[in-house]
Amino acid sequence: MENVNYDAIVIGGGPGGYLAAERLAHAGKKVLLAEKEFLGGTCLNVGCIPTKTLLAGAKEYVHAQDSARFGVKAENVTYDWATMQAWKNEVVEKNRNAVALTEKKLGVEVVAKAAKLLGPGAVEIDGAVYKARDIIIATGSVPVVPPIPGARDNPQVIDSTGALNLHAVPKRLCVIGGGVIGVEFASLFSALGSTVEIVEMLDEIVPFMDKDMAPILRRALKAVKFNLGCKVEKIEGGTVCYRTKDGAEAKVEADVVLMAVGRKAAVEGWGAKEAGLDYTGRGIAVDERMRTNLPHVWAIGDVTGKSLLAHAAYRMADVATADILTDGKAAENGNIVRYDAIPWAVYSIPEAAGVGLTEQEAVRRGLKTISSTVPLRVSGRFVAENGFAAPGSVKLLAEEGTKRILGVHIVGAYASEIIWGASALIEEELTIDDLRQLVFPHPSVSEVIREAAWAFAI
Repeated sequence: MENVNYDAIVIGGGPGGYLAAERLAHAGKKVLLAEKEFLGGTCLNVGCIPTKTLLAGAKEYVHAQDSARFGVKAENVTYDWATMQAWKNEVVEKNRNAVALTEKKLGVEVVAKAAKLLGPGAVEIDGAVYKARDIIIATGSVPVVPPIPGARDNPQVIDSTGALNLHAVPKRLCVIGGGVIGVEFASLFSALGSTVEIVEMLDEIVPFMDKDMAPILRRALKAVKFNLGCKVEKIEGGTVCYRTKDGAEAKVEADVVLMAVGRKAAVEGWGAKEAGLDYTGRGIAVDERMRTNLPHVWAIGDVTGKSLLAHAAYRMADVATADILTDGKAAENGNIVRYDAIPWAVYSIPEAAGVGLTEQEAVRRGLKTISSTVPLRVSGRFVAENGFAAPGSVKLLAEEGTKRILGVHIVGAYASEIIWGASALIEEELTIDDLRQLVFPHPSVSEVIREAAWAFAI
């Protein structure tokens, strides 16, 4: 069997894949979308959305326990994990159905099977060959599984998907890895009463954070114990044995061990090597238009290894489809991915977010910088809703001389909802003077970014 009537085929139905299919179909293209598991990919099904749904319940629980000072008294506050799980499942299912409905409305043909890239213009699905002028690879990423003795085939060791589907909140949780995934789950379960310890090989959590901001986040997670600069050597049941930076042997006793050391590009199992794609263990090589080394084959999202974030995949999808629809003219007009302008967020309690360069990255690039840091409590709105003792601050980084804004970093409540505006500052290469002229709504926590601009003695 051979089908030759498609304008484009998209392999992978995660955020980048399904959005790329939508963009092309909206432009009148005949599109085939192949997804071997569930539409929405890791993010919607076992990542971003279910995690944030459970965290929403944890936040409600935390806020209820602390509501008396706001004049709202609640006694014997409890949570029901089964109900939280049911709500999570409902949110995921309805969002997944919404994606499917959108694809259907736009005329995208969705095939719920694995696809194999045969080469430019050709894809094999369930023994049949499908052809199209353009192909977009959006196969996503998979969890990293380090070769730690005792980790494999250990029922007490789980990954993030397992953590989302635990039948009960563990009394003792050990998290291996202090990155975004590890910190978010540590925050979730510690808020619900678990005794939580993180074992992290590096000297600080969330290694891509600014050096001044990561410690603020770590100290704000008061219910979590951090073992930094420590290397896990083996796992025996629920006992995690590690060596400290001083060389001493130590261990954590846990009921559940969460392996959260990161994710890697899914470059295997779908024909990348056989088709001749240029890739490494980090991901598929692409140019600024998301083109691979094969003609009329693009790659977007986690599989490129450039930015393992759903919203980065969205942007890559926009760039790749614009390139397809304009035969490259979109890039000539500046429609490319500016990776420094892609924001990130950690949805812990409290949150953290940032965009642009950290101070240490600016130094690596040879840039001379100036910075200002302002506490979130200068915002009346922040204090009114969080109290005077709530942690949080904004750090603004700019280039010395030009005053061009290089980075904005936030720790505290609402950080994820504010950071998009900072992304626009980076995208448009605005200066401190430009920022000072912008009007922020009052009262809002976002005003602290403007306060940080005025905190510079220039």
